[in-house]
Amino acid sequence: MHDVAVVGFAQAPNVRRTTGTTNGVEMLVPIFAEAFARTGLSKADIGFWCSGSSDYLAGRAFSFISAIDAIGAFPPINESHVEMDAAWALYEAWLKIRTGEVDTALVYGFGKSSAGQLKRVLALQLDPYTVAPLWPDSISIAGLQARLGLDAGLWSEKDLAEVAARSRADAVSNPYAQISGTAGVTELLDAPYVANPLRAHDIAPVTDGAAVMILAAADRAKDIVDRPAVITALEHRVDSPVLGARDLTRSPSTEAAAKAAGIDGVEVAELHAPFTHQELILRTALGLDERVRINPSGGVLTGNPMFAAGLARIGEAAQQIFTGKAQKVLAHATSGPALQQNLVAVLTAG
Repeated sequence: MHDVAVVGFAQAPNVRRTTGTTNGVEMLVPIFAEAFARTGLSKADIGFWCSGSSDYLAGRAFSFISAIDAIGAFPPINESHVEMDAAWALYEAWLKIRTGEVDTALVYGFGKSSAGQLKRVLALQLDPYTVAPLWPDSISIAGLQARLGLDAGLWSEKDLAEVAARSRADAVSNPYAQISGTAGVTELLDAPYVANPLRAHDIAPVTDGAAVMILAAADRAKDIVDRPAVITALEHRVDSPVLGARDLTRSPSTEAAAKAAGIDGVEVAELHAPFTHQELILRTALGLDERVRINPSGGVLTGNPMFAAGLARIGEAAQQIFTGKAQKVLAHATSGPALQQNLVAVLTAG
């Protein structure tokens, strides 16, 4: 089984609304070019392509096929797609290289949330008999989850505000973030509720955006980039989709994925936590202490492009290795309601 490394990463700015089409072409073309420029590769060098997006969100059938216009229709390519966050497209591409079928792959994810009714789209992933007919939105479900933790004494509203304040401060240096700033905890707690007990700062701003990542077999990665980020572990697990069948204040699937991956010694963790209390759940599930820096990019609380945010967490973690800021990092991606599905990646300097 071949080792696999991240050798390139690029992302589009997180913005509330774009004028482009829902197939993401306008967002993807410039970041494909950026990734190729950074690695010195071209389309001809890529052995496999895999994308993550949602036709439901795009409002059209086979929007991911239309997105291939950003690559070019000729000559033909070896391509696949997942109908979820592109972090899971990365898993498919990782397997392709691990098995020796190809030695390079390009993974990308995109979403134009401004084009449709995101709350209704996300409600479609819920139990179709007892929950989806009520059309609960993702913020309301997260509010129930946050309330359970508050009532159990697992966290306070001040704890949540501290997560938001740190994320916004870290995002000041991130040119791709939608929200940044140095608002204090007291100022944040003075804001009104959006969905009690959640305030605006507790909720990731849903944005239009895209991300792209280039992978290579480890024995080739050194020829592409000076300091590749080798994926030493990549695991994902799933909890029950039935909200009443699990303890929403815990994330057993994250715990199981972390145990299988082996995360001891990580210096930085990029966590896909769309709500402040979910970062606290993930930190507990992963066993992260104060020695691990959490979301130096600001995380998704400062910009949450649907179907690209999880891939971007892996990319941001890889950037820590590219720039020499860390030797071993962790990245996390989630999908489904209330942290239902979770993926954990460990990357080390190659």
